Amino acid sequence: MLKGNAKQAGRTPMTPLGAVIRGSAAAAVGTLAMDVLLYGRYRKEAGKSGFPRWEFSADVHNWDEAPAPAQVGKRLFEGLFRRELPDRRAALVNNVMHWGFGILNGAVYGVLAGSVPEPKVRHGALFGAGVWASGYVTLPAAGLYEPIWKYDGRVLAKDLSAHLVYGLTTATAFRILDYVRKPRK
Repeated sequence: MLKGNAKQAGRTPMTPLGAVIRGSAAAAVGTLAMDVLLYGRYRKEAGKSGFPRWEFSADVHNWDEAPAPAQVGKRLFEGLFRRELPDRRAALVNNVMHWGFGILNGAVYGVLAGSVPEPKVRHGALFGAGVWASGYVTLPAAGLYEPIWKYDGRVLAKDLSAHLVYGLTTATAFRILDYVRKPRK
């Protein structure tokens, strides 16, 4: 971490491990905030499941129904272990990948935010937009999404707004965790 800059800003320098832990914890809050937004949209569009059932993918029963996070996880597992994952694992893999991806990105955010003198909540918008954009690069390359230019602007805007909620909430939670870890001078 850039210890001199942190001290100049009046805060105790953050260790790399501390930044990873805080970023991961903050991103768990950010992932939940994004999911609450997505669930609200689901209900507004006549979705019937309660939040726990929706959140834990209880209605995903096979790989044909599974969204992109599950498909990526399936490919990783089967490529690594050379074993086929049964349909009954689709919901579990979806949740592990969705939450794991959100938390892992938060670890990266933590290292970056922990390296600047005063991390700003507004940096979360750039972070969320970057996570959103990375999906539209990697998922088409994996054959799980169409190229970004094939999506309707409304679909892209809804997806981007959810990722902005994720990024801004992650940045806010990181800032709070950074503040409470050690009082300012």
